This record gives sequence, C-alpha cells and structure tokens, in this order.
Amino acid sequence: MPTPRNGLVDLPSKHSVDETVAKLSGILDAKGITLFAVIDHSGEAEKVGLSMPPTRLLIFGSPKAGTPLMLASPSVAIDLPLKLLVWQDNTGAVWVTYNSPAYLMKRHGVPDAMLPNIAGIEQLAAAAVG
Repeated sequence: MPTPRNGLVDLPSKHSVDETVAKLSGILDAKGITLFAVIDHSGEAEKVGLSMPPTRLLIFGSPKAGTPLMLASPSVAIDLPLKLLVWQDNTGAVWVTYNSPAYLMKRHGVPDAMLPNIAGIEQLAAAAVG
C-alpha cells in the first residue's frame, strides 16, 4: 500500500476514469453500499467553458458504519460519507485518491477500535484499479 501524503492515498488505475468509476459503482452495489452521488468535476468545468482532464468524485457510505463514528466524534461528519476521487493526470495516467482511514481516525480522535467501520475503502479502491 502506498504511503499516504497528507492523509491522502493515491493508487494508479489500469483503466480509464469512466471504466474505474463503473467498476467502483458495481462493487459498491454488489456490497450493498449506498452511492450517494457522482460529481463530474470535468463535466461541470466544460459547461462553463473550461477544460480539465476527466475527474469524478464518488460519495458513498453506510449509515450502519458511519453513524457510530459520528457519535464517537461528531467532527468526523465533515469527512463522511466516504469519498473516492477518480482522476486523470496530465500524462494520461488515471488515479484513485482517498483519505487514509487511519488519518481520518487520528484527525477526529475516533477510537482505534472503530477503524474497521471505514477501513473497507482501501479494499474498494484496490479492487477498482486492478
């Protein structure tokens, strides 16, 4: 697993942005995890005459997993639901970026025993990029 930079983990994807988003959506659906939104940053930029490489933000989660974290430390709600950013860099490489679960736990002072509630994001990201 790559070392987080400032709490962020970047994984290279073997797929296009659209393919990676489709894989993630399918994985979330198969696991019964709610996909609340997909924000198409590059599509919105295009609407106002600006150009940027494909960039999508997936917002997803499970109230069953997230609520106990928010009860333990209400400030964690600023970082929940969980997010995965799928983006293409200027060289054409595609990446999946997410907040390290350990970073979020430390940032909000959530007890370590609750880490499994959000640690699944690592496996989701890894499954989508391969």
